[in-house]
Amino acid sequence: MSPHASNLGIEMVNLLGAFLLLLAFAMLAARRTLSLIRFFAMQGFFLSASIFIVAFLSGETNLYYSALFTFALKVILLPYILKELTLRLDIQRDIETLVNVPVTMILGIGIVVFSFSLAAPISEAASTVTRSLIGVGLACVLLSFLAMITRKKAMTQIIGFLAMENGLLFSATNATYGMPMVVELGIALDVLIGSIIFGIFFFQIRETFESLDLKFFEKLKEE
Repeated sequence: MSPHASNLGIEMVNLLGAFLLLLAFAMLAARRTLSLIRFFAMQGFFLSASIFIVAFLSGETNLYYSALFTFALKVILLPYILKELTLRLDIQRDIETLVNVPVTMILGIGIVVFSFSLAAPISEAASTVTRSLIGVGLACVLLSFLAMITRKKAMTQIIGFLAMENGLLFSATNATYGMPMVVELGIALDVLIGSIIFGIFFFQIRETFESLDLKFFEKLKEE
């Protein structure tokens, strides 16, 4: 591979990493569940594209399969399941937050700075061509976790949990050229089955409490 093509590929992965980070902030600011699902699907698209380019740069054939599985699961299948659940449960209205959006965004900026500082020693030890993006993946994980803990609805917390897995996969790809295929398939299957089970629970919870607000779960625990 020519140095020009290699540099262009690295720049493309850097750009896709920037998009992933911007989408993580967009998910923090999202006010509707359907918007959150769209951002999650877009994150999956940019993630699969970045894995494909890293596969091209590194010559790791297994990453091509990883990119394909990521696209099928995170761009098509999971968003479809989440959208159907949202429409059937009629929870596409405004998302209630525990912390207002401006404060959440400020916290998010602090998390990004912390993530890059934490990932710096790991990046120096890694030997991959895109090791500088490990901090981006870690920031996406922590921003998704922040989105989870600042939302009141169970559905939005599940989407935040799924987005955390996007950040983990992005970090693994740039740190070690991905996880073994059998591990990725196992995780993908667990995520898919988990989403279906959560959907069943959501319907049961909605029938019992007529809401998916987490405050009802706290009352149940107190009883």
